[in-house]
Amino acid sequence: MANIDSVTLEVTDLSSARSFYDALDLGDRLHLRESDAPTSGFRGFHLSLVCSQPGDVNALFDAAVAAGATVLKPVTKSLWGHGGAVQAPDGTIWKLATSAKKDTAPVSRKADQVVLLIGADDVSASKKFYVAHGLTVGKSFGSYVDFKMGSSPIGFGLYKRAALAKDGGVAPEGSGSHRIAVNSDLGEFTDPDGFAWEPVWVSR
Repeated sequence: MANIDSVTLEVTDLSSARSFYDALDLGDRLHLRESDAPTSGFRGFHLSLVCSQPGDVNALFDAAVAAGATVLKPVTKSLWGHGGAVQAPDGTIWKLATSAKKDTAPVSRKADQVVLLIGADDVSASKKFYVAHGLTVGKSFGSYVDFKMGSSPIGFGLYKRAALAKDGGVAPEGSGSHRIAVNSDLGEFTDPDGFAWEPVWVSR
């Protein structure tokens, strides 16, 4: 089964980005590299931190805001669970969520899973592209696709671009670099929406 080892965010200020992401404690699932590639508006993706319980979501959300994140959607309860969204100082949108209704263990600031959602202009075409590159569809309905990633450190899915922007609390308009690379064992390629996939990240 295909494996996404990590994601690499491209940032203009490595020092400040490292300081911010220390607060989220994502370990080897997240890497950073310097870039001044032009970018504006919505970058076409967001990263989700999926937690075990509401208290963990609150702890991560508060840590992100204290470290300098901008609140896009305050943490709220809903029919599906508990969550909110922030934008990191480097511009990346992070959604923090859980499907659990209440805490059942001591609160921690740990995310059980990191999920990359790409906003596709044509979800059906992008789904076919990724299946041809070795991914297996888990769930697919309408404008949303969730791929089976097994024990991969990073989950992966597709969502209609405008719907993903709305879910993150931002306008859908945007241009320039996505400022992200996906590190996997699938090889090196660029998808229909311009997202770069690279070999598994190696320290350098």
